[in-house]
Amino acid sequence: MIAYLSGVVREVKDSSAVVVAGGVGYEVQCPAGTLAKLTAGQNAELHTRFIVREDAQLLFGFADTDSVKLFDLVTGVSGVGPKLALSLLSAMPVSALAQGLMAGDVKLLSSVSGVGKKTAERMVLELQHKVPEHLAAAGATPGTRAAPVSSTAGRDAIEALLALGFREPQVRAVVAELLSADPAQSADALIRRGLGRLR
Repeated sequence: MIAYLSGVVREVKDSSAVVVAGGVGYEVQCPAGTLAKLTAGQNAELHTRFIVREDAQLLFGFADTDSVKLFDLVTGVSGVGPKLALSLLSAMPVSALAQGLMAGDVKLLSSVSGVGKKTAERMVLELQHKVPEHLAAAGATPGTRAAPVSSTAGRDAIEALLALGFREPQVRAVVAELLSADPAQSADALIRRGLGRLR
């Protein structure tokens, strides 16, 4: 089990990053919020989960232990694989996902690409009483689905991405995550990077 990875970021891709540690480059699949915090040439410290399948060996990386905890819980649900769990964590902050599970918000969960209504209902049934309360409380208040975006650039980016047909929960979460990494980003930069996360 590879539980932790520390090294220099070689490359940041749309859904993964290459981190060089001990002379070896590891491709780590990460949620949008974690990718937004990584910069090529800088050091990175990631909590990881290594999953071996018949046809692949996959390494998933997270910036914090709360994300790992929720990833473990979600992948424990029948029919929910690691890539779908990653999509959920990319679509909204940990607190919003935890609140959605605890509140039984099937509509919120099924708004994420790849999550059908039945899968969302199964997640709620199995996890509603298993999600630690501190995950839902972290950086959010009850009923909050995503971190608020107050900057003009952020609001403009959200409007542009919504006009392209993306769903509001994912758009707001992605823009909020991008702004948390760099609050000075322009609307154009947010739209470009947001498209990379949402596609």
